[in-house]
Amino acid sequence: MRLLDRYIGRTVFAAIMMVLLVIVGIDVVSAFIDESGDVSASYGFVEIALYIALTIPGRLYEYMPFAALIGCLVGLGQLASASELIIMRSAGVSIARLVVIVMKSALLVALAGFLLGEYVAPPAEQLAQSRRAMAQNPGEGVAGRYGIWNREGNSFLHFNAMESERVVHGVTLLQFDDRRRMQSALRAQRAVHAGDHWQLEQAVKTDFSSWETTQTRHESLRWDTGITPQLLVMEVVAPERLPLTDLYRYSRYLQQQGLDADDFELALWRKLLQPVSIAGLVLVAIAFIFGPLRDGTMGLRIFIGVLAGVVFQISQDLLGPASLVFGFSPLYAALAPILLCIAVGFVLLAKTR
Repeated sequence: MRLLDRYIGRTVFAAIMMVLLVIVGIDVVSAFIDESGDVSASYGFVEIALYIALTIPGRLYEYMPFAALIGCLVGLGQLASASELIIMRSAGVSIARLVVIVMKSALLVALAGFLLGEYVAPPAEQLAQSRRAMAQNPGEGVAGRYGIWNREGNSFLHFNAMESERVVHGVTLLQFDDRRRMQSALRAQRAVHAGDHWQLEQAVKTDFSSWETTQTRHESLRWDTGITPQLLVMEVVAPERLPLTDLYRYSRYLQQQGLDADDFELALWRKLLQPVSIAGLVLVAIAFIFGPLRDGTMGLRIFIGVLAGVVFQISQDLLGPASLVFGFSPLYAALAPILLCIAVGFVLLAKTR
C-alpha cells in the first residue's frame, strides 16, 4: 500500500507542479507585456524583468488553488485513461482510500504555499514595488505618477516611493484641524526613519491662517508620528501578498484610526483558509474523475477544471465586495465558496458509490 500511495501521490504532485508552472509562466508573460507600456529611460526592460522576477513567488502562491484543481484532474485523469484506477478499485482500494492518498499531495502543496506566502512572497513583493516606484519616479522630489496615502488622526501622508524600510521619497504631509480645515501643508524630498521619529529632508512647509499663508524652508525637520516603516510597507504591498501577522496588525491599526479594514480582514481570512480551499477544490477534482469525467478526454477534463476554477474565483471576487456593501463578515465571504466546493465534492462522490 505504501508503494501505491507514493505512486499516486507522485503522479498527482507532479501534475500540480506542471500546471502551476504553465499558469504562472503565462501570467509572467502577460505581466511583462503590460509593464512594457511603461518603458522609459529609467525603467527599461532589465528593470521590468527584475520586477517581474521578484513578483513570481507571489504569483505562485496566488495560483496554487487553481493549479491544485487542474493538476488533480490531469494526474488522476492519466491514471484513469490507463485504466490504473479501475485496477486499483478491483484490487479492493476504496474511493475513500484514494481520496486520502490524493489529499496528502494536496496538503503538501498547501504547506508549500503557506510557507511561500508567509516568508518568501511578502519581502520579495515589497522589494519589487519599491524598486519599480523608484525607477518610475527618478529624481522626483514631490510630484510623481505613483504613490501611497496614509492617515493618522487629522494628518494625511502621501509618499511617492519607498527606497527601503527606513527611507521614503516624495513626501507630502497635510495637517487639518477638527473642523477639517487645512492648517499646514509640508513637502519634503525624502524622509528617513530615526527610530522614534521621521527626519524630513529638504522640506518646505506652508502654514495657513484666516488671512495669509507663510512658507518656510528647512534643510532638516523632525516629524513625530506613530506611522512606522512597517505600516508604510503594508500600504505598498497588496493585502493578499502580506503575511498573516501583518494583516492582523494592520487591520487593527486601521480600525483604531476609524478607517475601513475590511479588505485586510478579507485577505486575512482567505490566507488562513487557503489550505482548506485547496482541499475543497481537490475534492471536487476527485469527484469529477470518479463521476462525470470518468471516461472523458484529457482536453475535456482540463476544460472542466478551468471552468470550475473560474467559477470558484468569480464567487470569491463577488462575495468579497458584497461583504463590504451589505455589511456581513469577511469570514463568510471567504468561507462560502469553500463550503460550496466541499458540498459539491461530497455529493458527487456519494453518487459514485
